[in-house]
Parts: sequence; structure tokens; C-alpha cells
Amino acid sequence: VQLQAFGGGLVQAGGSLRLSCAASGRTFSSYSMGWFRQAPGKEREFVAASDGRGGTTHYADSVKGRFTISRDNAKNTVYLQMNSLKPEDTAVYSCAARLYGLAQEVRAREYDYWGQGTQVTVSS
Repeated sequence: VQLQAFGGGLVQAGGSLRLSCAASGRTFSSYSMGWFRQAPGKEREFVAASDGRGGTTHYADSVKGRFTISRDNAKNTVYLQMNSLKPEDTAVYSCAARLYGLAQEVRAREYDYWGQGTQVTVSS
């Protein structure tokens, strides 16, 4: 499966952005989807994930209550709605897919496919 993430940009602290990740293929609902981010000089970290149907989601503590992952399987797309953004949310955000995965998988190595990143910059 091929993934393409988009929707990043520059936003002031307290603002919102919605990232999208479009997937190719006809079995999108068979894949759990995750969002990860990597800030300069830091390791890649888990942000949020959804199971194949979107019924189960999981979030990093740092974004819980501010970010929401959702998916539209008819459009082969997963979203990350980011509200109340903080400067520390600045990073390159990437989407990833795992065949028959679970929302609770937070390690990057558990994912099979990756999209290119999209830059999110939050100014103070």
C-alpha cells in the first residue's frame, strides 16, 4: 500500500490543523493506521493510531484530549485533527499502516508501510 500525507503547515499556538493520509489499494480497512512525529534532534514518537474499522483508537499521553484520529474507509483516508496546538507539537508528521494491526501498536517497527512526512510548525 502507498501512503501520502498532507495538510501540514504553520499555525500559531492554540490553533488547529487537520492532517490527511491517503492510501492506495482496495483493502484499506484491513490496515490499522498510525500517526508518528519526529522533531529535530529527537527520536520518532507515536502520536495516535486507529484499528481498521476506526472503532478503537489510541493516543500518546502528550496529545490526548487535543488530537483526534479518524478514518473514512470509503475514501481510503485517515485523518489527524489537531487542536490546541503547542510549540512542542512542531515536528514532521508521518502516517503508517500495518496489515491486520491493532490500535495499541505504538512502536514504529510494528508498521509495514510509511508515507512521506508533512511538516507541522507551531509558533509561540
